[in-house]
Amino acid sequence: MNRTRRALPAPLEAAVPTADTGTARPQQLTRDGIPGWFFKVDQEAFAHFLTEQSAAGHTGDILELGTYLGRSAVLLGDHLRPGEQLTVCDLFDSEAGDADNAAEMTMSYRKTLTRSAFEANYLTFHPRLPVIVQAPTSVLADRRIPDGSCRFVHIDASHLYEHVAGDIEVARAALGENGLVALDDYRSEHTPGVSAAVWQAVFTGGLRPVLLTPMKFYGTWGDAEELQRVLLGRDWRAGGYTVDEDAIAGARVVRLKYAVKPGAAQAHRSAPRRLALDLLPPVATRATRRLLQALRDRRAGRPVVRTG
Repeated sequence: MNRTRRALPAPLEAAVPTADTGTARPQQLTRDGIPGWFFKVDQEAFAHFLTEQSAAGHTGDILELGTYLGRSAVLLGDHLRPGEQLTVCDLFDSEAGDADNAAEMTMSYRKTLTRSAFEANYLTFHPRLPVIVQAPTSVLADRRIPDGSCRFVHIDASHLYEHVAGDIEVARAALGENGLVALDDYRSEHTPGVSAAVWQAVFTGGLRPVLLTPMKFYGTWGDAEELQRVLLGRDWRAGGYTVDEDAIAGARVVRLKYAVKPGAAQAHRSAPRRLALDLLPPVATRATRRLLQALRDRRAGRPVVRTG
């Protein structure tokens, strides 16, 4: 079926507010109070990589493709050094350039995503706005971001394969030596297009995995082992995280996630489950406990020990 495609909207690019955000600025807004899906483990990973880049003397701009209401952009802005620039690209409340992207926007973001809300949130924590490109991220393929000019790129825009694959190519051109790209939703069941684009870039496009968290894939076209050394220079376990290593096609990749605190599973067990275990006969209770433990071990990737 041939689908009629509309022309891409002209990008609106500026680093000044488009509305009077001074009067609309949220009162007593906290960083975690900004709506979005940017969780603690990735906040810590972003901050660690960016801080270590600066400490090592690595300079470069920062680019974010898909910024929503600014939850991650605010943190990225914290790490700008003199002479560096943050650029964010998002449709905000503009029309999408194709039917599939428009449908995704309508389903997920249209009611809440406005540029004025992003600006108000960002200006709560920083004196100046970043450069804002209000357009589909595909406009960045025109090389308005100079090749090799960035040290960090965050991709969290469309979940459609064609768009994500294009965003990855934008990141590849924009990143300098050993620059890092973070891609959101690389493993969610509702975003198979992101997964396809990410792993295609790994197996055919030279992207080297550095770190996997529950929500984000971190990779580089540079020296992944050096970036892993930087990552593991911090004692993550002391901060309540688990650190594991895997190999993908012979290349090492680090996995980072929250540790499960002792007793947490018991504390979060549902009341109906507790009641059922209390009421069942002892033999049935033991069998149920073994089954539940086997399921937990399977989810955790541990070998299942059969006892009978």
